[in-house]
Amino acid sequence: MKELNIPYIAGLVLRARQNDSDAFAELYALTYSKVYNYARHYLRDDYLAQDAMQEIYILALKNLSKLNDPTLFIAWLNRISFNVCFDMTKKRNSSEYQDATPSDLLEAVEDNHIYSNPEELLQKKEEHRRLMEALEQLSFQEHQVIVMRFFNNMKLEEIADACEISRSTVKRYLAHGQETLQKILKG
Repeated sequence: MKELNIPYIAGLVLRARQNDSDAFAELYALTYSKVYNYARHYLRDDYLAQDAMQEIYILALKNLSKLNDPTLFIAWLNRISFNVCFDMTKKRNSSEYQDATPSDLLEAVEDNHIYSNPEELLQKKEEHRRLMEALEQLSFQEHQVIVMRFFNNMKLEEIADACEISRSTVKRYLAHGQETLQKILKG
């Protein structure tokens, strides 16, 4: 995507705040392809990406007045995109067993894994909680790349495409993010 004119975008944001629907339509036209490509890569599903787009732009429109600095619209929209996609992924994973048959559910809850010990399960939950807290301490870019790589099993090239950054930048964010996570979790 070509570089966007930040002052022009900021002007559109200010006009959109004044209920200028043409200004918001232009913001959408300038950003939709990047947001859609990000959502499609993150969610790995065209239909979910379209649902995400709808939710992202509804949230952006509803919360536009909360954006303190209009020059940060693109970064703010990226953050909304990440949060919506992350939430959709969590929701999709948690509803995995909604359409399951009783035998599927019995198989799913069958106790033949290492977490059958309540103490181990509690320890794993605590480790998961600490990891989530540590992830929140990373920069937005590092957090985004680590979630895409390790939670969504995306390849480096897919992450680079979705975030519109180079593969080497993805590697740098991963390396620094992992190093920071290790320091936080050990400390």
